[in-house]
Amino acid sequence: MENNKILIVEDEEIIRLGLKDNFELENYIVETAGDGDEAIEKADSFIPDLVILDLMIPKKSGFEVCRYIRKKHPDTFIIMLTAKTEETSKVTGLEMGADDYVTKPFSILELLARVKAFLRRGPRTGVSSNAASAEPVKQDIVDFKGIHLDFKKYEASKNGVALEMSAREFQILKYFWSKRGEVVLREDLLQEIWGYTPENMPSTRTIDNHIVNLRKKLEDDQANPKIILSIRGAGYKFDV
Repeated sequence: MENNKILIVEDEEIIRLGLKDNFELENYIVETAGDGDEAIEKADSFIPDLVILDLMIPKKSGFEVCRYIRKKHPDTFIIMLTAKTEETSKVTGLEMGADDYVTKPFSILELLARVKAFLRRGPRTGVSSNAASAEPVKQDIVDFKGIHLDFKKYEASKNGVALEMSAREFQILKYFWSKRGEVVLREDLLQEIWGYTPENMPSTRTIDNHIVNLRKKLEDDQANPKIILSIRGAGYKFDV
């Protein structure tokens, strides 16, 4: 099987080269970029399976690069690198289509584990081997509380107004729909949607940020959700 291709976008040369060396030791094919313009150029010519993207880069910002890659290369996974204080940036990056984030300073072993978890699923718009074992959605199109979801075409609307959603958000909603009315643990989502295992389980904050974004789009009042309910100490329940 052909080795996966990774694009590392980082303006700090020491970090960029260190990441390149580590991923090449894992037999990945690696290209690097030091700014936003070069990142877009490499994304188009190299067509990576996954991009490790620092948000704070010169020329075009990491947000612009993320938005471009998500639109032009929907099969490519994107993992953001952010600073501890950039909570708003994390949410914004996820809204623009990033799949996950890692906070600096980070463990290279953690980053490697996350990359492996994504890439073993195959193309981003595909379904992981774990997710395939989940109860399938019985129909491609569902309607509830003014919400329309087409899981096959990845189209969504609320009260007739189109909603912009990432593939990851559709995957979460598809899983929620298959488990509607049941309590879904955060750990279940990390395994079924992200492909993590109990041995490399990250912080559930990754999920919480996606839920915040989904509530912004689906709920009439995100402060008092009626569709995606929080179950204290456990996870969420999809109430339709």
